Amino acid sequence: MPFPRFSPPAPERGGGAPAPSGVGVSVQEADVTPASPPAAVQVRKATVRDVPTMASIINHWASQGIMLAKSHHQLYQYIRDFVVATHGDAVIGCGALHVVWEDLAEVRSVAVMKEWHGKGVGRLMLAHLLDEARDLGLPHVFALTYRQAFFAHAGFRVVSHESLPHKIWGDCLNCPKFPNCDEIAMTLDLSPDDSEDSIDEPQEE
Repeated sequence: MPFPRFSPPAPERGGGAPAPSGVGVSVQEADVTPASPPAAVQVRKATVRDVPTMASIINHWASQGIMLAKSHHQLYQYIRDFVVATHGDAVIGCGALHVVWEDLAEVRSVAVMKEWHGKGVGRLMLAHLLDEARDLGLPHVFALTYRQAFFAHAGFRVVSHESLPHKIWGDCLNCPKFPNCDEIAMTLDLSPDDSEDSIDEPQEE
């Protein structure tokens, strides 16, 4: 079966997980094992007011060489690609779906705050982004990542960099690791007829 479609959780009265604080780290490192986020965690489209927090979360992790840094300008420019996870009024994570071509989109910049490791927030955002891809009629999505297990759990499989179309590499020109990219390329087939095949046996390069 394909990765389950996103369903917004019902609001929770009182309780819930602790309010976020501190710096952000990559969700792909933490949310490998299945977990259910607190009902008070919501996923919505990002707004320009979210950009400072999004930049803080992403760039802390980028400073460790794990993901590509994003300037405020870049985040404003691509704000419509992004969703954020929130707990109350606080932004605790973000992620983006960037359409590359008529049949392909990239899942990128998925990250959460440190206090929310292992609580399923990353998986919740990923499910939402995959729903967006399906609603747009996109048959394929891909990710470049160091966190293979996180994406493999959602049905992504490892592919060679050379199998991806050249048009995806435009943003890589700004990466300090270009042209020697050591991220793992992974793809997911969202076509209904092929969904079983896309998750059967994640392949290693």
